[in-house]
Amino acid sequence: MTAESARILICDDEPHLREMVGEYLSERGYVIVEASDARAMYTSMDATPCDVIILDLNMPGEDGLSALKTLRKTHNTQVIMLTAACEVVDRVVGLEMGADDYLGKPVDLRELEARIKAALRRAPGRDVSLNQKDASKDANEPKIIAFGDSRLDVEGVRLIGPNGDDVPITTMEFELLLVFAENKGRVLNRDQLLEKAHNKGWEPFDRSVDLRISRLRRKIERNPSKPEIIRTVRGIGYIFG
Repeated sequence: MTAESARILICDDEPHLREMVGEYLSERGYVIVEASDARAMYTSMDATPCDVIILDLNMPGEDGLSALKTLRKTHNTQVIMLTAACEVVDRVVGLEMGADDYLGKPVDLRELEARIKAALRRAPGRDVSLNQKDASKDANEPKIIAFGDSRLDVEGVRLIGPNGDDVPITTMEFELLLVFAENKGRVLNRDQLLEKAHNKGWEPFDRSVDLRISRLRRKIERNPSKPEIIRTVRGIGYIFG
C-alpha cells in the first residue's frame, strides 16, 4: 500500500496534537481522519474503516483501553497507542488487549511515521503482501501450517482451531506464528522476533514479545502453563518444533 491510499485515524482529545500529527502525515500523502473521542472513532470506523488508528490512552469519557477492547470486537485494524512515558503498566495491558504497537508522548513525528509504515506492512494485503512473500519461496511449500491441533492458514491470514472454528488473532500474532513457521527448529531470541515480526528493535524491559507469545499459547497449546508447541529456551528465547 502507498501512502496516498492509506487512511489514518487520529483519536485524541487534544486538538493541537490532532492538528500537528494530521498536518505532518497529510503532507506525506496520507488520508487523515480525526476523532476527538471513542464515540467519534466508532462512528468513523463504521462509516469507512481506516488502515491504522492512532489511539490516545488517556481521554475523557471512555479511555483508550476501553475503546480498544470495544474496537477489537468488530475491527482488526492496526492500532498504535499513544502513552505517557510513565504508563508502563498501561502499555502492557494495552498489548494484552490487542494493541499492535505503542509510542510515548511527546510524539516524535518521524518515529510515528516509521511505526505507521511498519503497521501497513504488517496488515494483510497491504504493502508487502503474504502472497508476495510466498513468491520468493518454494512453490510447493504448504500454505497450511500445523501448530499442534491448530492450523495457520497463510493465504487466508487466519488461525483455525481443533474444531475447525476461526480463532481470533491479531495481525502481529499472525506474524509471530509465521516467523516461527519459517524458522522451525531454530531458537529465536526476543531481538530476532521483534525485528522479523514487529519491524522494531529491542528495548530494555520490552515485554511485548513475551506477552504475545503468552496469548498465543492460550490459543494453540493444550496446556498453556506447560507449552509443547512454542517452548521457552531459558536465557535465550523461544523455539517452535
